[in-house]
Amino acid sequence: MPNPKQPIQLIQAKGKKHLTKAEIEERTLSEPSPITDNIEPPAYLTAKQKRRFKVIADQLIALNVMGETDCDALARYVIAEEMYIKLSKTIARVKLPEDITTFERCSNMQDKYFKQCRAAANDLGLSISARCRLIVPKASEKPPENKFNRFQNTQAG
Repeated sequence: MPNPKQPIQLIQAKGKKHLTKAEIEERTLSEPSPITDNIEPPAYLTAKQKRRFKVIADQLIALNVMGETDCDALARYVIAEEMYIKLSKTIARVKLPEDITTFERCSNMQDKYFKQCRAAANDLGLSISARCRLIVPKASEKPPENKFNRFQNTQAG
């Protein structure tokens, strides 16, 4: 199975592949970059959900990860997250010996919303493992020393 295509910045930072300037320019121009001109929370979100949407969207825009096409995915994440929290609070209030059926129903729904949250978080880069895939290592500031420089210096004298 081939490895997924990596962004040109990542390839350059790793320094493991030698590309010509033309190849680098061609790859840079062909890579999609998110359009962030009109990122707004969808109308079907509540006011509280819209505030949460904007907080997360701002963070994802700063990482250059989110674009306009991701608004619905983020909205689904916000809804699933809110429902998971509500169900967690309900479960905490249930008295177990007396109300086992409510506990069981809420626990099953909580599990479903947790799975939805986790899937959406992975898609959006909100989980730890997803962020690790997004991180581009920084190239070292000092270029590596050319191993042939010492031969140039000895021949000159």
